[in-house]
Amino acid sequence: MRTVLFFVYLLPVLTVVAQATPAGGDNLVVSLKNGRIRGAYTTVKGTERRVKQYLGIPFARPPVGPLRFAAPQDAEPWEGERNGSQQPPMCIQDPEIVVNVSKTMSMQYTPPELSEDCLYLNVYTPADVTSGDKLPVLVWIHGGGLAMGAASQYDGAPLAAYENIVMVIIQYRLGILGYLSTGDEHAQGNWGFLDQLAALRWIQENIEVFHGDPQSVTVAGESAGGISASILTLSAQAKGLFHRAIFQSGVATLGTYTTSHPLATAKIVANLTGCDRSSTQELVQCMRGASKEELVEVTKKMKLYLGGVVDGEFLTDLAEELLKRKEVLKIPVMMGITNHEFGWILPLVTQLSVSLSVNPKSVICSCLTHCEALPLCVTELCSSWLGEGDE
Repeated sequence: MRTVLFFVYLLPVLTVVAQATPAGGDNLVVSLKNGRIRGAYTTVKGTERRVKQYLGIPFARPPVGPLRFAAPQDAEPWEGERNGSQQPPMCIQDPEIVVNVSKTMSMQYTPPELSEDCLYLNVYTPADVTSGDKLPVLVWIHGGGLAMGAASQYDGAPLAAYENIVMVIIQYRLGILGYLSTGDEHAQGNWGFLDQLAALRWIQENIEVFHGDPQSVTVAGESAGGISASILTLSAQAKGLFHRAIFQSGVATLGTYTTSHPLATAKIVANLTGCDRSSTQELVQCMRGASKEELVEVTKKMKLYLGGVVDGEFLTDLAEELLKRKEVLKIPVMMGITNHEFGWILPLVTQLSVSLSVNPKSVICSCLTHCEALPLCVTELCSSWLGEGDE
């Protein structure tokens, strides 16, 4: 398992060295529940083992029009043969943040187009499997504060090649479109988490076509992906959809990502959009009419993150309470963090050159002021723990 986690962190790096070859031969075409799709071969640095990749498979209908701020619906069938060699568009978000984060990590990433039609997943499976093989399945949920990220940031081919597993990388609605909630019947919320459930149901129905074992599915994620995987273990609606979980650098008990009272946040978003806040019904109707460009601009202005809500269905209570009552899926779980957790993003968040070798007090205090969970502690920490002689 240590090797698997190591390669998960290498996925973005190995993307640039895993190269697809032109599709040819009927063995690249698979028949799914909703239609046929043609994949492509890809290779990975350090091994001659080939991988079949199938990109941009729809697992739900486009969540547009009346399906905006609604639970995902089953994908519609298609005629003919679908091309599975192109990355899917990424969900509505601030694309500049994705690029800036990539630069901070010394990576080059050209994001695909933005689209509300973004409920797709990518599948990677070893090319040399034989008929009857059933391989373990690893489902990767990308991070990004539930506000950014895309399947195209990760390449599942290295894990498929080196670990002999079927790798599935999913997308889900983000930010306003993924998590806006008025706390009532007009917009219950948790849309992004419901998308994740829809992807897991699709996997149960289709993964055997890719030689995956539907009874051996592990859900894993990092940061907001870890939070998502953790929250899924707290929902009875997820029972039977996966059998193990990995939470890396994120869990459901991070308080800023779940709430019982979402209406105040919804009104802030509506105000930024220019929507009437006098009733939740009018608010949601107005938000359904906002254009993609308007949503992107509002996303750029937002100084808060939207997250999950206690809706009484997907999530029946806050994580702490559910854990106290042991209302959790009875499955094996692995949790982990990394050295210097979150340190890589501090320069981006604080706009500082973070170096403790020069004026450590000012650097530490400035960083602390960006931590919303610690506003009352900052003054005390800086005056007591970091005294006058601590420059």
